[in-house]
Amino acid sequence: MTVNDNRQEHIEAQLKELPRQPGVYLMKDETGMIIYVGKAKSLRSRVRSYFRKNDQTYKTRMLVKYIDDFDYIITDTEVEAYILEANLIKKHQPKFNIRLKDDKTYPYIKVTKNVDFPRVFKTRIVKNDGAEYFGPFADVDAIYKTLDVIKDIFKLRSCKKELKADQPEDRPCLNYHIDKCLGPCIGAVSREDYHELIDQVCLFLSGRQVELRHQVEEKMKKAAAERNFEKAARFRDALEAFKKLSESQKVMTDKNIDQDVVALVQGENDTACAQLLLVRNGRLIGQEYFILQGTEEESSAETMASFLQQYYEQAAGIPDELLLNTEINYQELLAERLADIKGKKISIQYPQKGDKKKMLEMAERNAEQNLKKEDIRSKYEKQRTSGAVEKLGEILKLENDPYHIEGFDISNIQGTDSVASMVVFKNGRPSKQDYRRFKIKTVEGPDDFSSMKEVVERRYARLLREDKELPDLILIDGGKGQLNAAYEILELLGIEDLPIIGLAKREEEIFKPGESEPITLPHHTPTLQLLQRVRDEAHRFAVSYHRKLRSRRLTHSMLDEIPGVGETRRNALLQHFGSLAKIREAKIWQLKKVDGISGKTARKIYDYLRENMRAY
Repeated sequence: MTVNDNRQEHIEAQLKELPRQPGVYLMKDETGMIIYVGKAKSLRSRVRSYFRKNDQTYKTRMLVKYIDDFDYIITDTEVEAYILEANLIKKHQPKFNIRLKDDKTYPYIKVTKNVDFPRVFKTRIVKNDGAEYFGPFADVDAIYKTLDVIKDIFKLRSCKKELKADQPEDRPCLNYHIDKCLGPCIGAVSREDYHELIDQVCLFLSGRQVELRHQVEEKMKKAAAERNFEKAARFRDALEAFKKLSESQKVMTDKNIDQDVVALVQGENDTACAQLLLVRNGRLIGQEYFILQGTEEESSAETMASFLQQYYEQAAGIPDELLLNTEINYQELLAERLADIKGKKISIQYPQKGDKKKMLEMAERNAEQNLKKEDIRSKYEKQRTSGAVEKLGEILKLENDPYHIEGFDISNIQGTDSVASMVVFKNGRPSKQDYRRFKIKTVEGPDDFSSMKEVVERRYARLLREDKELPDLILIDGGKGQLNAAYEILELLGIEDLPIIGLAKREEEIFKPGESEPITLPHHTPTLQLLQRVRDEAHRFAVSYHRKLRSRRLTHSMLDEIPGVGETRRNALLQHFGSLAKIREAKIWQLKKVDGISGKTARKIYDYLRENMRAY
């Protein structure tokens, strides 16, 4: 029986056992990688259809060709399957699904409302922690601009300290002195007043400027009536800032309603652009766009539905109305899911005339423009990655293009804490999950050549032992000396035919073993820039590891010098605070919270660190 026969028999056996319940199915290739995620009202009917239909699209035929196995998860309802599908697509980014181009997590603005003096900052992690989140934002610059406006208007704290209303500090930060912070750290603003400002920030981030202005006006009048003129002046300045901001926002409708306007425009290949306009209380407060991949041969209805599904499963807010330029599949499922999130029904509309249609046309124009920008960006990215890889193979006269490059660097200061780094680039892009760090074990003092020998031997002896794939090219940070040291090890391991080069920093010369003359390339070429990116990333990774080890050594050394602090107390302090810097910032009462630290010991630690920290 052939491999294909075994595969067919295995799939047929699985198809017979499929349940008729709703759920999510995961198609896998021969490596076990998930290549497609789908939902189904009946798993049995939907999954079996892939292997029965004769009128499949080219994309579906290719999918079925690669399916080696499949798995499924039963859910109680179709809505649960809908939610799970979106989360699994986001997690696995299967190549046969319609998906947001970037697999990164989009950022949010987080407001930590559950503490005495909340912070407002950017984050990419959304937790069920009592905080309030706004987003996601595709444009990080938009977040920073928004945070700058909030800082100017509300003068909230930007420090990361854990502040308690009943435990004010002795001295304020610089921001307080230059009137950029209200000074909650020293008790210059009460917890109640600060939380009032935070409520206003949340209204601001929700786009409710009209409501916010009314609230601030009332508070200003009340403060003035109570002769609290400093507080009244603060509200007055905020009103002026709101007025300027409101004037800059485009009025889209005279209705005080929240709307998301979404226009989908299909690109030339397998990409599309979903343009989103955020309209709050009739005003356009922001716009985002998302590039979708895997849209080839998919209908506009399917593409739009997939985008909305993925977007709203991570969005922090749901509008009252959703205006779309194309009808969608499984509209009822989407409407039910959005209603669950919002707590009330929302309206999904396809405007054909009037102001709503004009808003959609505006979104379409922006989507078309963003597709053009994306096309230019993609061509440039291809030139600097895969194009540069192919050109590099040609320049170095390699049998195979160097799609897999491993770069090495050594880092030490005066011979202490010597470390090495190895970074991996695949198809011109960093593959950070494959990075490795090495402590130099056999070399004493600042000997970069011997250190390079050690790390190269450790890396490739292990790959040979484990029968793992070798890279297409090795890049050594350095000139002939470092290169020859590394090549000597490759010869000893019997893999001297493995391509290896050195890149010297000063003249950016490329050295090959056994060749006296270096290769020089113009500095503006994508090929040289690729090598520089590998070299510089290896250097960055090595230096960061070296600094970490050095800091850890100094931290342990300093804590060991404090009278009454042994190994147990040192470890307890580091576990509690996380770093020497945070231990130094701690007050005596905070130090006393650590297990094993008495009031007397806390005082010793506090005094010692302030007297001796400068030496470090």
